[in-house]
Amino acid sequence: MRGLNLDQLITFATVVEHGGFTEAAGRLGLTQPAVSMQIRNLEERFGVRLVERVGKRALPTAAGRDLLPFIRRLRDEVDAAAAAMGRHRAGQVGRVRIGTGATACIYRLPPILTALRTAHPGLEIIVVTGNTPDILDAVEGGSLDLALVTLPARRPDLSIEPVCSEELVCVGPLSGQAEPQDGVAPAALAEATLILYERGGTMRAVIDGWFMAGGIQPRPAMELGNVEAIKNLVAAGLGRSILPSVTVRGPQDCDRFAVQPLAPPLIRTLGLVLRRDKMLDAGVRAMVKAITDMR
Repeated sequence: MRGLNLDQLITFATVVEHGGFTEAAGRLGLTQPAVSMQIRNLEERFGVRLVERVGKRALPTAAGRDLLPFIRRLRDEVDAAAAAMGRHRAGQVGRVRIGTGATACIYRLPPILTALRTAHPGLEIIVVTGNTPDILDAVEGGSLDLALVTLPARRPDLSIEPVCSEELVCVGPLSGQAEPQDGVAPAALAEATLILYERGGTMRAVIDGWFMAGGIQPRPAMELGNVEAIKNLVAAGLGRSILPSVTVRGPQDCDRFAVQPLAPPLIRTLGLVLRRDKMLDAGVRAMVKAITDMR
């Protein structure tokens, strides 16, 4: 294929289809000498005559007739390629790989992904969960297109933009008595049996920072990486936890948990992460818009 020019092939087919160089030039928006030069260059490339004149008409030679079916197939493939790229450009097809934490995956992403799949049914969406440092590594390495993670997070090669915030609350088992609505301080909560997120994640670091700001070193009895597992243990009466308020807003949660604000309040921020040099195709742009619309 080296040196074979698709424009020359299409020009040759157009000359044959319309029976002349002048007619082909009009169809292609070229001058007649430009058409003649393309045919001459193509004949030199193959080393055979492709066109002969019979009266005023330009007809294919035997070699030219054998070449035409290949050109038609090439033209069909080019049209198919253009249509496929058009679907990518419109965001109708493609693939987006997003990384996030387990809690955001359960409580934040479902409505975003539902809306995205409705608008772009051909878009393949891959979701990977993990701790923020691992997710950032994957975005930097290119195995993920973008991420939604708990802040703070800093990497020089990454663009990290806050997109939404949510309050963290004290979650305990539902008792027969109403819980006081006053905020729970670090010292008071530290006296309870604690069930917290496992170490190593940014969420746990945010929670530990809240305790330490109150002069307390938390000593959890249990550490888990799954928010639903933490909720089940709390509901069973095995301890208290600190969780994003969004995780205990369901209709079934009011019958399982006593929820109290923290004092001082504790807020976690979710951030959108992209590589600074990332080329955003239509699918990734659609995902970015869906996430930033959470604000």
